[in-house]
Amino acid sequence: MDLISLIPQFGGLIYTLLAFVVALSVIVAVHEYGHYIVGRWSGIHAEVFSLGFGPVLYSRVDKRGTRWQVAALPFGGYVKFLGDANAASGKDEETMAQAAVDPAQLRRTMHGAPLWARAATVAAGPMFNFVMSILVFAAIFMSRGVAMDPLTVGAVVELPGEVQQLQPGDRVVGIGGVQTPEFDDQAAWNAFTDGLPRQPVLDYTVRRDGQERVVQGPYLFPPYVSQVSPRSAAMDIELQAGDVIIAVDGSPIFAFDQLKEAVEGSDGRVLLLDVWRDGQTLEFALAPRRTDEPRPDGGFVTHWRIGIAGGMAIEPATEAAGLTEAISGGFTQTGRIITSSLSGLWHMVTGAISTCNMSGPIGIAETSGAMAAQGAQSFIWFIAVLSTAVGLLNLFPIPALDGGHLVFYAYEAVVGKPPSDLVLRVLMTVGIGLILSLMVFALGNDLFC
Repeated sequence: MDLISLIPQFGGLIYTLLAFVVALSVIVAVHEYGHYIVGRWSGIHAEVFSLGFGPVLYSRVDKRGTRWQVAALPFGGYVKFLGDANAASGKDEETMAQAAVDPAQLRRTMHGAPLWARAATVAAGPMFNFVMSILVFAAIFMSRGVAMDPLTVGAVVELPGEVQQLQPGDRVVGIGGVQTPEFDDQAAWNAFTDGLPRQPVLDYTVRRDGQERVVQGPYLFPPYVSQVSPRSAAMDIELQAGDVIIAVDGSPIFAFDQLKEAVEGSDGRVLLLDVWRDGQTLEFALAPRRTDEPRPDGGFVTHWRIGIAGGMAIEPATEAAGLTEAISGGFTQTGRIITSSLSGLWHMVTGAISTCNMSGPIGIAETSGAMAAQGAQSFIWFIAVLSTAVGLLNLFPIPALDGGHLVFYAYEAVVGKPPSDLVLRVLMTVGIGLILSLMVFALGNDLFC
């Protein structure tokens, strides 16, 4: 292999690493700023705010005496408060001994501050991650808008060889003799889609220019690729958003459900796909993969999947979402990520689903690059998802994580004094060992699953 042939691969690696560093840096900055600002409000002095570890590339000291710095290894960060011996908030005995002679100075240290101030400062990191996710999701919901009721054609998806008489602005009254329900009525919408006649061309009753007329259009849910999932079989063979799968193993299809049935019934067998792209028909071969998916009622179910999302034959016209509706959607989306993550972890621990569902740094980096390649909005959405995951992980009751510190503070609140310094050192060492073991395990998943 010559060096020229390696350039595209090297460029892709750089792009993936850059996307990963950007995503992680944003999340870490928000997390650590939560610690910093609440600590400052609580009267605890921050000595260092560092984005990254290792040799310092840039630093400055602000008027409050806090050193803000960027370090060479951009894979994390920390806030070192007065009285901390290290980034994990271990106690600096010498500093604490000096501060003990001055009550005002002792109050400014992390370990001499009141219990409420320490707990609030530690909890602020994960809370800021959650708030960031909620606000990002809300902003995306507002920018996307919500589909208009009744269903109105915003744009027509380009499909191969299908009859398409729909026009932007058409209000769809019914399809195939079935009346179109409101989007807000999920049960009615599900019944509507289930009741559509499965045929390649359907009669659409639309209101156009103040008059109701019947025009022809394609099946509402064609085998159209609206999105490709990162690290999926579809991404591996370079399927793209906008592709239309017109045949599976030589059998023509016109509905996304036909593709889904072929994939789920494949038992992992290689499928031959005919794909229409920009007026040309391409051929691909791919093997579906077993995928554990969360169920709406809790738990997980295993299916064969190729890693694509479908869409309608029309892009619905949208209207601006209200602020309250967008914020509510942000809360709902963040809560859904938290509950599905906890459910997934529990099912992995109990052996109900494969531990290969846990990704490590390589998997997260690959996903970062893939989402960035799909556009700014997809990448920002991924950052919000990852921010929720980082906030949740930090709340786990493991020493050295924020959740571990909160457990120590809970113990102090009940008993009236903190655990001894020896016990804290031992538990912190155990916690760091657990975190490193988890990282090695996740890295193994990235390499061998």
